[in-house]
Amino acid sequence: MIDPSKKHLREPAADNVSPPGKPKLVLVVSVIALAVLIVSCVGWLGVRATMVKAELEGASQLLPKLKDQLLKDDTAAAAGTVSELRTHTTSARDMTREPLWTLAAALPGLGQNFHAAQEVATSADDVIRLAAGPLVEVFSSVDWKSLAPRNSGIDLDPLKRAEPKISSAAHAIRQSSDRLNGIDTENLLPQVSAPLVSAREQLAELRTGLDTAASAASIVPELMGADDERRYLLLIQNNAEVRSTGGIPGALAVLHVDSGKLRLESQTSATALGPFDPIIEVDPDQELIYTRRLGKFMQDANLTPDFPTAATTAKAMWAVRTGTNLDGVVSIDPVALSYILDATGPVQLKDPQVLELARNILPTKLTGDNVVRTLLSDVYSKISDPPLQDAYFAGVAHEIFGALSSGKTDAKGLLDGLRQAADERRVLVWSAHPSEQAVIAKYVLGGAISGESVNPAQFGVYFNDGTGAKMDYYVRRTVQLVSACSANGYSEIKVRVTSTNTAPTDAATSLPEYVTGGGAFGVPAGSVQTNITAYGPVQSNVETAVVDGKKTPFGSQRQSGRPVGVLTTRLAPGQTSTIEFTFGKIVQHTAPQLAVTPTVQALKDVILKAQADACVPAA
Repeated sequence: MIDPSKKHLREPAADNVSPPGKPKLVLVVSVIALAVLIVSCVGWLGVRATMVKAELEGASQLLPKLKDQLLKDDTAAAAGTVSELRTHTTSARDMTREPLWTLAAALPGLGQNFHAAQEVATSADDVIRLAAGPLVEVFSSVDWKSLAPRNSGIDLDPLKRAEPKISSAAHAIRQSSDRLNGIDTENLLPQVSAPLVSAREQLAELRTGLDTAASAASIVPELMGADDERRYLLLIQNNAEVRSTGGIPGALAVLHVDSGKLRLESQTSATALGPFDPIIEVDPDQELIYTRRLGKFMQDANLTPDFPTAATTAKAMWAVRTGTNLDGVVSIDPVALSYILDATGPVQLKDPQVLELARNILPTKLTGDNVVRTLLSDVYSKISDPPLQDAYFAGVAHEIFGALSSGKTDAKGLLDGLRQAADERRVLVWSAHPSEQAVIAKYVLGGAISGESVNPAQFGVYFNDGTGAKMDYYVRRTVQLVSACSANGYSEIKVRVTSTNTAPTDAATSLPEYVTGGGAFGVPAGSVQTNITAYGPVQSNVETAVVDGKKTPFGSQRQSGRPVGVLTTRLAPGQTSTIEFTFGKIVQHTAPQLAVTPTVQALKDVILKAQADACVPAA
């Protein structure tokens, strides 16, 4: 019998009874609904992703057009193209900022791809909106031809007005670059990672260029005397007698700059300054490598490859001899002068004394094609008296800088020539004003061997003449990095330097004694002696040196944390020699770079493509 009092435990009320199977149906319907929603979202995201891709590709296709318009100075058309670009990039950015896309970007796993695409779209829009737009405005507002020197000086006001926009654009590029560099690409889909890596590379290149432009805009007006006139010591380096930064600074002058107007004054020679006693004090580590001659002779101030050291020493020497405190030091060599002459056109010598010296033996019209040979070879073979050689040098420098200030210069050609000269370390600048020098020190133009401008994996090879003559005009050199097998997690790299004395076999008698040295410093006439200094990256070690296949002792020092190896070579006419320094314990994993002394040769003929030795697996 059933207990009536317990009936409610077995028989639910009629209105609470569900038809058989209803809970399962509700669950299935719910799952299907959710699935449909997810599929719809995924489908929608897929459509959106396709649209974002199309917008970014549309923007990318417009970039060559914009570049071409800017090169043609068609700023009106460029402004229109920037407007088209903004339409594409803003659309892509807006689509990746929609709620569903943002939600997808927050999901684990696949969401990182949506996040990466979102960052790429944001960066693309920032680049166009915050950088390209303002830069086109700057480009249209500045008459770049007005930045070329002329009799009335350089109009520096447009550059000063443009500086805030250039700096702002550079800041936007830096932020976009940092944003993309912060994305981990390891687990991204190839369709996302490939364009991301490409965008990183393009932004890195653009970042470097814009940072340089912003730096130049911030200090060039002051360097060029926009507010106060400036005076710089001008060192004209003679590559025929090589020094680490280029050549012996034989000819000197004071370069006066006032509101962009250039004028040479106080021309003299390093020889005329004589030896210094007491010597100018220099960094002890550098004295160990290059001796105390660094501070004793103006001709030897740049035995060190560190231009800030050479410049401060030269400035101090000038102050001791003249009582004049200058605003900085500028160095230039005859190859850089040839680049300037390519922009100014031929220069006709006018000084009566110089014309008399040149009569029938030297050119009276100098061009980019003949100035190097004239200044580094012919002047010595045709004029035997050193003071008269200096007079010819001074006259040529005066005429070239006069032409530079004449207003007839091809502005674009001049900027391109100076850029090439700076890249090749043929033009170097140091400012006595700390705020300006802090900016210059970031770039190759500053000529430092340590600090912000130096790649962590930089190697350097520098040459100093040991002949005491002008024989380096005849030396041909190549420098090459050769990577060896890694060991114990460290890299090993050889620095290979090959030198050939191309002087005629009868150089001892066919060349003037002033060129050969006549054996005055213990080097047979016609032979060339060179002190070769090789620098490795910070924390590495210089381990061995080999000369023509034979291991040899060498000098070993350190400067600014970098290992330094020193060897001396002597070459008779026609002789070739190869030396190799091996650097080990290299911890830097960035691609190695190479800096070398600028010589008479084109840089492309000196630095050879890096090579890798074949690695044999350990047994």
